[in-house]
Amino acid sequence: MPLLDEVEAMREEAEKAIAGADSPDALEAARVAYLGRSGKLKDFMSRIREVPADQKKAAGQRLNEIKSGLETLFAGAKDRIGAKAVCARPLPDPTLPGRIQPLGSVHPLTQALERFAGIFERLGFTVRQGPEIEDVFHNFDALNMPDDHPVRDQADTFALEDNAILRSQTSTVQIRVMEEHVGRHGGGAGMPPIRIVSPGRTYRPDAVDATHHYSFSQIEGLAVDRDVAMADLKGFLGMFARETFGSGVKTRFRPSFFPFTEPSAEMDVSCVFCGGKGCRVCKRQGWVELGGCGMVDPNVFDAVGIDRELFTGFAFGFGIERVAMFMLGVDDIRRFTENDLRFLRQF
Repeated sequence: MPLLDEVEAMREEAEKAIAGADSPDALEAARVAYLGRSGKLKDFMSRIREVPADQKKAAGQRLNEIKSGLETLFAGAKDRIGAKAVCARPLPDPTLPGRIQPLGSVHPLTQALERFAGIFERLGFTVRQGPEIEDVFHNFDALNMPDDHPVRDQADTFALEDNAILRSQTSTVQIRVMEEHVGRHGGGAGMPPIRIVSPGRTYRPDAVDATHHYSFSQIEGLAVDRDVAMADLKGFLGMFARETFGSGVKTRFRPSFFPFTEPSAEMDVSCVFCGGKGCRVCKRQGWVELGGCGMVDPNVFDAVGIDRELFTGFAFGFGIERVAMFMLGVDDIRRFTENDLRFLRQF
């Protein structure tokens, strides 16, 4: 039988095989048999040399036409079988109740931080953030903690390469903001007032237990202007406490020591669980420590170039975890970092 007659017979056979395929597997088998690398069409193309020289061009054109026609037929059969498979799937039952997709929520620490920052923003403060990797000057020296100061051990942190460290408090942001102000306006009479809060993560090499962690969140505040007094500090923090814990909360300030403030105080709030009567949460004292505060030490102003004779200021800071534990009744600081969904789903 002449080669072209064999080709036409193969074409009819291939068309029947492709048209008769009723599943993806059967269709793929037909494709491999006729259009594959070792298929019959490929074999005929290799035999084109058997055709007389004056017929080779026509034979080649015909083989290409057959190949194109079979490929088009195969594509149509593939669509047909795919549509058939879709139609064979069971239709969804519209009477079934909808499936509720679980949604995540904001982490309780983030909720607390955003709430606190929002309160201070309403009091006229601006939220500023800074790097967690710091240098010794911004973390210690500018905050009136020289290398030989005993308090520097209490604020110890993690050392990195090239004299870099992880910040042990967000007071570093206050230093950077004051430097920025001095760079723009000078530290003299023309400098505008500063009023910022700086939330963020801090690090100290503490042993991890129910109330301590090597990484924790802080929010610190700074206000610098002419004639700022301790009364202003107490007024601002009193408004913050009432906004956070309710109008009935009481505050008190106990003398304390911080190297970057003078005078310094610890701020306590009356226990919201017992109303100040004494309970397990407040250790029967009726008061819970919120954080430290005080008037900015003049040495800090000297370190950043602000005229201590023209300006005064106050600063404060407290741990987000500590306040969140107090507000939410959480008994272990490690709950916030364990990523236990049973705990997180409560918020």
